[in-house]
Amino acid sequence: MFSANDHEFMARALRLAEQGLFSTTPNPRVGCVIVKDGRIVGEGWHRRAGEAHAEISALQAAGEAASGATVYVSLEPCSHHGRTPPCADALIDAKVRRVVAAMQDPNPQVAGAGLARLRKAGIQADCGLMLSEAQELNIGFVARMTRGRPWLRMKLAASLDGKTALDNGISQWITGPAARQDGHRWRARACAILTGIGTVRDDDPQLNVRGVDTSRQPLKVVVDSRLELPLDAKLLLGGGVLVAAAVDDAAKVAALRERGAEVVLLPGAGEKVDLSALMEALARRGLNEVHAEAGFKLNGSLLRAGLVDELLLYLAPCLIGDAARGMFNLPALESLEGKRSLAIRDARLVGADLRLLARFS
Repeated sequence: MFSANDHEFMARALRLAEQGLFSTTPNPRVGCVIVKDGRIVGEGWHRRAGEAHAEISALQAAGEAASGATVYVSLEPCSHHGRTPPCADALIDAKVRRVVAAMQDPNPQVAGAGLARLRKAGIQADCGLMLSEAQELNIGFVARMTRGRPWLRMKLAASLDGKTALDNGISQWITGPAARQDGHRWRARACAILTGIGTVRDDDPQLNVRGVDTSRQPLKVVVDSRLELPLDAKLLLGGGVLVAAAVDDAAKVAALRERGAEVVLLPGAGEKVDLSALMEALARRGLNEVHAEAGFKLNGSLLRAGLVDELLLYLAPCLIGDAARGMFNLPALESLEGKRSLAIRDARLVGADLRLLARFS
């Protein structure tokens, strides 16, 4: 169904889409290539919400050459009016001959309607070329659209014996500078960085992206059941903070709001934050990927709630000892039948440290 040339041009569209890795939220990352007589006549990618979609940028670059051309796009052209007009209509107006989409848009407002509109206009519309690559690029957008919560990636830095901090909470720095910088690139692609009050007390992190060329900072989300966040915490500098609490305290809420933070009350069992409700609330805000950097208690709670999709684990070539803190606060198992299985998706050295990307199977 798809030729070698089709694969070549779609691969180019996906590479273009990757340029929006840090900037398109809440929109998906999309690239587009327009080809005529075997030659690229226009290409574009979606830069950020509210700006031109990839197809529009490519059409503007192609001009009249778009007539009779084949369009390769990493996501089905939209068919609804959002911040911008439907891309499907723009392709029809440009009189393109064929559209090849890597994947159908999981947004219920589109979900095949864009391809159907193209076909109704007499344009050949094919879908499914390099599908898995396209889904990986927008894994958070797909998760939010299909299940109502973001993709949650949990980042951990640990010793070879699985320890993330000393018993007194000290954890800076277990891994080396290359691994820490790599972690900032993963932060940059996320819509939000999630942590717990324990990590704030122990480390006082800035929780922002540093050393990466990005046009935006992710939202900083703190799980703070009893509103114990210090008003001089570094993460409050620069704004963009959401505090999730379980207990209402008008004075503390007012003080945090004066520092520019937003506070949401999401009470759950045992006067703890309802983590599932928090993920749903983040999805309603249009957040696609959440990057968790927390301590073993919150890590364990997120795992027990079934909210973790992926582990980003940096293992340092060192040993800390049995008394140090582990990765997750989880109950003891009586049988190995209760173990949680993962599939390792990627393994590589980053500086002196081993980076593993693993998903729950």
